[in-house]
Amino acid sequence: MKTALLMAIIILADSAGDVFLTKGMKEVGEISTINPRALLVIARKVISNRSFLSGIFFLAIFFFSFLIVLSWADLSLVFPAKSLVYVVSTLGAKWILKETVSLQRWGGIFLVCLGVALISLP
Repeated sequence: MKTALLMAIIILADSAGDVFLTKGMKEVGEISTINPRALLVIARKVISNRSFLSGIFFLAIFFFSFLIVLSWADLSLVFPAKSLVYVVSTLGAKWILKETVSLQRWGGIFLVCLGVALISLP
């Protein structure tokens, strides 16, 4: 039970971190320079962006939760189950970032879910 709960936290935190990082970087804008002074200005924008900082926060939760669950569960169970991040991240991209998700991608997500279900069988 505790593994399932921590896996849910891992999946949600990893997905939220990815979505918020993407949102933050889209708010900052495209980075198309290698000029050190311009990169410094961009870096200031990035570290003061709330979405970016939220993403870092959620990814830290993911990382430490992942370390904890690896201390008591088999990697052969944890890592495939972590693949559900693809599903939750795609839903976040669709609803939060307003991205268009093709039918082909939904098919791939279905296959990921099928694979996780097969691996989770006793």
